[in-house]
Amino acid sequence: MSSSLSYNDGASLPENAPDWAVAASERLAAKDAPDVAIPPEGASRVLLHSCCAPCSGAMVEEMQASPSVEKVVVFFYNPNIHPRKEYEIRKDENKAWCTRIGVDFIDVDYDVEKWYARVKGMEFDPERGRRCTECFDMRMERAALYAHEHGFDAIATTNATSRWKDVNQVDESGYRAAAKYEGTIQYWAHDWQSDEMTMRKYQVSAKERFYKQEYCGCSYSLRDSNDWRKANGIPKIQIGGDAAGLGDRYFSDPIVDAQEESQHVVDEFFAQANELASAGEDRTERKKRLELYKTRRKNEATDGVTNGLNNW
Repeated sequence: MSSSLSYNDGASLPENAPDWAVAASERLAAKDAPDVAIPPEGASRVLLHSCCAPCSGAMVEEMQASPSVEKVVVFFYNPNIHPRKEYEIRKDENKAWCTRIGVDFIDVDYDVEKWYARVKGMEFDPERGRRCTECFDMRMERAALYAHEHGFDAIATTNATSRWKDVNQVDESGYRAAAKYEGTIQYWAHDWQSDEMTMRKYQVSAKERFYKQEYCGCSYSLRDSNDWRKANGIPKIQIGGDAAGLGDRYFSDPIVDAQEESQHVVDEFFAQANELASAGEDRTERKKRLELYKTRRKNEATDGVTNGLNNW
């Protein structure tokens, strides 16, 4: 299937690019045929649940390049994103990008009240915990229903591209949603977090100068991300505007952007997030653990350990 994107398109790498990025870029450039991302058997019409444009770029490109895929449609259903201003920024950018590349975009209701009702009692669960499972389930269930009602063969989600996400947790939600329509809808799982896909994601994002979001999306992620930043001496998240809380507002350098999603940064964030979550809603205990973490990071910094960033 033809696409407005190509594997040799996107922002170029700087001369000092790390070896993994150069190798991934060379493998992408050498691709004569899309022989990696293979859709489920018999699937030709794919409904791709999308959380944002940056996570969609490489995934839409790869899917559209598959000779067995006739159509890819982007499905935007994310009632978790808070506040409304951030939701509109992500949705509008995603929609505009789909228009530029000729991909249909489905804009679904922002039923935020239903989302809060579904995750009630999980407000202080850690990232990747029960609350995230419910969030993935809710969005994939809606995607599977739409796919069933509109003649799609498969569903997938851009949540699977981010190293900030537990891919097994994401895929399990996808499989559960598709199983409700056994025989008609399949879930498309793939290693969307490979070096090639990660490099490609940031090349496309830099070329398009996509908005760089600074947290996953929900109000609890915003709270916990700001707590993590405070413990690391990092300015708090800024919603919209031309200036981010930290770094560039828009994607511009594939290597710098990819490093913000390095495994070290991701692991450190979740280690501290789990410490905070274990304190539950006890504000005093949460503050105490933040202070302990802040002291520990200062000690690590004197040993040459640099603070990570938080680019979702």
